[in-house]
Amino acid sequence: MRIRSVLISAVAAVSAVGALSMPAVAAGDDVDPMIIGGHDATETYSFMVSLQQQGSHICGGALIKPDWVVTAAHCVQSGGDFTVRVGSNDNTTGGEEAAVTKTQIHDTADLALIQLDKPLSAAPIKVAAESGATGTPTRIIGWGQTCPETGCGEVPTNLQELDTSIVDDSGCQGIDGAGEICTDNPGGDSGACYGDSGGPQIKGTEGNWELIGATSRSGNGNSTCATGPSIYTDVTAFADWITTTTGA
Repeated sequence: MRIRSVLISAVAAVSAVGALSMPAVAAGDDVDPMIIGGHDATETYSFMVSLQQQGSHICGGALIKPDWVVTAAHCVQSGGDFTVRVGSNDNTTGGEEAAVTKTQIHDTADLALIQLDKPLSAAPIKVAAESGATGTPTRIIGWGQTCPETGCGEVPTNLQELDTSIVDDSGCQGIDGAGEICTDNPGGDSGACYGDSGGPQIKGTEGNWELIGATSRSGNGNSTCATGPSIYTDVTAFADWITTTTGA
């Protein structure tokens, strides 16, 4: 695994983005990943976004500017009317709400930017200068399924978190090492699952988090969650595109 730089402005096309995606567990199509083996969030993440359709959570995201959110392309590529709830650990209440007015999907990566109909007061998260080397500690957060099989139980409304780390790219099948992050499944049975897609992978400490990734897909092609590492789009590799799209 190479240290990834903000100088990377584009990467080779992601092979069949969403091809390893698992079925949705909420409104919307072709939406996947939830957190298995995590626990209730230990803090309130002001930047955490619940992307919703018809009032139901479908994907996660991260507020990077008062009116811009980063998520996964496969969360929004089917179109439709989207709203967000931002800054609440409960995806059914609290925080701030806004409608999505614009969606910009990256040409090759499983990455999208969505613009909101108004600036929010919640504090955005900074995009890190680089994702980090193999072994870098990270945290994933989301409202995805907490059991590994499709449709195996109710999805949580309380935000979940799991501490993990970056592992060598060789641990993930079909990964693009220049623009994606291979992320460990601690204990061999913990990680993202259905409903976590688009949600943030972060590094740092409480009050000083930086965004490095957006949940993309399984790293071993298995429809049972957390049986292997997961693949996250390396948000830091697309910093130039993000700046160009959202404005300086």
